[in-house]
Amino acid sequence: MAYTTLISAAELAANLHKSDWVIFDCRFSLADDTAGSKAYRQGHIPGARYADLNQQLSAPVQSYTGRHPLPNFAALSQQLGAWGVGNRSQVVVYDDAGGAFAGRLWWLLRTMGHQNVAVLDGGIQYWQKQNLPFTTVLPKITPSHFRCYLDQQQWLSAAEVENALAANSITLIDARTPERFQGLQEPIDPVSGHVPKAVNRPFQLNLDKQGLFLPAEQLKTQFQTLTHLRPPAQVVHMCGSGVTACHNLLAMEIAGLSGSKLYAGSWSEWIVNKNRPVAKA
Repeated sequence: MAYTTLISAAELAANLHKSDWVIFDCRFSLADDTAGSKAYRQGHIPGARYADLNQQLSAPVQSYTGRHPLPNFAALSQQLGAWGVGNRSQVVVYDDAGGAFAGRLWWLLRTMGHQNVAVLDGGIQYWQKQNLPFTTVLPKITPSHFRCYLDQQQWLSAAEVENALAANSITLIDARTPERFQGLQEPIDPVSGHVPKAVNRPFQLNLDKQGLFLPAEQLKTQFQTLTHLRPPAQVVHMCGSGVTACHNLLAMEIAGLSGSKLYAGSWSEWIVNKNRPVAKA
């Protein structure tokens, strides 16, 4: 069986021994970019490699980009091969933030043509609550060859977003907290507010009190209400830097609403150009 959206802790535990499964620890903190790698070294799921949001899953920041530009896909393909990922591998990604960072690698792999990638439901916290294996031993990696089949239709540029909003041909969903969306507070970026015409759905709403994703039917109802039944292909997701937006995109895929897209640069790129409009409240 191939896993393409979510995998449960029990399902992953039952497949830990399989050589064609590759696990990634994607823990990260925007407040301390070394926290994730430190946490990994202190303990991780057996066999997991550490994928760093800044180092491997993003390109260097430029004056015209947002905070986490899309990576160089050729370099990432090479890195995936070095990590032991082949085109037939089942990949599992996890973090300690409900999938907020793991979703980035999930989306990147799918955009590179690799469908067999799933986010661990409940993340490392739920895994540990189930008393499942945990180790400090680094994995022994057999390098593989990963061939990228990049689909550049999976993300939009700022200009494409601006034009599509003007034509009313998309619904733009912002995954940030209401306080940031409304411009009431902005702890990260130099300008507060949101893209005019965007709607707000904090990614945390996709999870229940245990940190597990809501049932597919519940997610489907919520997203269809938010988008007024607009076709998923006309739905675009954003956030602060194109990372947590992937969580809403994943939630729509879980709900069977396949085909929504990412505004990869997101808010931190939008505000680089001072001519772009900003809305508040």
